[in-house]
Formats: sequence, C-alpha cells, structure tokens
Amino acid sequence: MLQLSASGLGCVRGSRSVFDHLNLKLSSGEALALVGPNGAGKSSLLRLIAGLLRPAAGRIELTGGAPENTIGEQAHYLGHLDALKASLTVAENLAFWIRYLGGDIGSLRGALASLGLGELADLPAAYLSAGQRRRLSLARLIAISRPIWLLDEPTSALDAAGRERLTELMRQHLAGGGLIIAATHGPLGIESRELRLGGPA
Repeated sequence: MLQLSASGLGCVRGSRSVFDHLNLKLSSGEALALVGPNGAGKSSLLRLIAGLLRPAAGRIELTGGAPENTIGEQAHYLGHLDALKASLTVAENLAFWIRYLGGDIGSLRGALASLGLGELADLPAAYLSAGQRRRLSLARLIAISRPIWLLDEPTSALDAAGRERLTELMRQHLAGGGLIIAATHGPLGIESRELRLGGPA
C-alpha cells in the first residue's frame, strides 16, 4: 500500500511565507481536494510534492512505492498550462510524452479514445479548442501509468462531457490503488477529503 505524507511543511515564495506547519497523509485509493482562495498555496503544495519546488521546512515522504525513484518520478503533475506543441498532431504530442516519461506507445490510441480524441489523432494541436487541449493533457494520465496524480484545476476548460470523462478516470485510478491530490475551486465529482489553505475562501 502506498502512503504519501507531509509533516511540518513550509513554503516560501520570494519573501512571502505561503504556508507553514502543514501536515497531510494519504493512502492508496484516497483523494485529497485542496481548497482555498487564490494565492493560498494550492499550486505551490502540488509543486512541492512533485519536486518542482523545495520546501522551506518539513519533509515529504512516500512509503510503499519504488524506493529507487523520487516522488516526482512516481507522479503525474498536471499544471495550469497544457504542455503541447502546436505544430505536432494530437497523436504526436502524446507520443512525445509517452517516450519522454517511459510509457508504452501501444497505449496511445486507447488513451486518446478514452478522452474522446480518437478521431482527432492526426489533427495539429494548433486547431484544438481549449477543452480539447485540456483533454489531450489528461490523456497522459492514461497513457503512462503512475500511482500519484497531482492535478491543478483539472476541470479547467472542460465541458460537461469532459468533466464526466475525468470523473470516471479518477474513480478508476483510485479503484486501482492510486492517489489523487487536486487543487480545485469546485467539486471534483469523486469522494475526497478536503484540505483548506489560506483561511476562508
């Protein structure tokens, strides 16, 4: 069983203390929703867990995972920006991430189909709508298996059908023993605990 924990965690951006003395614990099959006003540190906490920022204090630990890999190497981090190259097709963009992150190229078509992008595989990403771009970013979660999903406003730009697809994918991930930590301003559509940052929204 996986267990992700943080104790006494502090984050400083510039000269501002974003949060301090933060503790959390999450086990296989559990989801945590990070809520709070803009600037409260939701995105910063995700980036700390992903290893993209260094904590000012405290520590983050993962037990039950692959000890030879960092937490970041066992996590998908989905940020605000969709990391896509406009001149590449939908399939080529996902193929890049599969190769870069060490996934199975055979999973590409199924991942696109699961996000409703199968018929757009040969379309340049420049022609995608904002919602389609978001779904292509989400396809990485399916194409490359990693136990920890760190999602920053994952429903951003998604229509109702896209949100339903995402909800089902998150449920499947949790049912398979994965972990999800998501920064959100609205309901995730899955059973989750809540961690409020920065006081009342």
